[in-house]
Amino acid sequence: MQQNTDKKVLQTAHNHKDCMQHALQTAEQLCKQKGLRFTTARKRILELICTSHKAIGAYDLLDLFKQEEPKAKPVTIYRALDFLMEVGLVHKIESLNAFIGCLQSEKQHQCAILICNDCKNAYEVDANPVYENLFELSQSAQFTAQNITIELRGLCVNCNH
Repeated sequence: MQQNTDKKVLQTAHNHKDCMQHALQTAEQLCKQKGLRFTTARKRILELICTSHKAIGAYDLLDLFKQEEPKAKPVTIYRALDFLMEVGLVHKIESLNAFIGCLQSEKQHQCAILICNDCKNAYEVDANPVYENLFELSQSAQFTAQNITIELRGLCVNCNH
């Protein structure tokens, strides 16, 4: 099942509206299930993140958000991002200090982020087995891993032709 989702995102003929709709519906469901407030600002910031598969930085989000809320401050964006990451609705791409929407937020998962060097799109793929192996390896070295981020850089299917 997961591989089909990953391949769908990477295909040339991609309906991005489906990604946006899925992200927003899942966000509303998750927040309702967890008793969390999915405020207008949080929703709009998630929408801005999910407008494409390109990673977006906090200050770029602020610039976009200010078009609708001129008095918005960086703290608004950072609080929303903290919330969205905590709920599992967005992923932080550490190497870019930027964010992408999560395509699998309805389930607990560990992902690897694939970043295209040409078009700058970023996609997540399920990497649970890789994470399990890494945690086992760290435990065998008596090391307690607290955070693992896997990012792969290369060329997506569209740019590889």
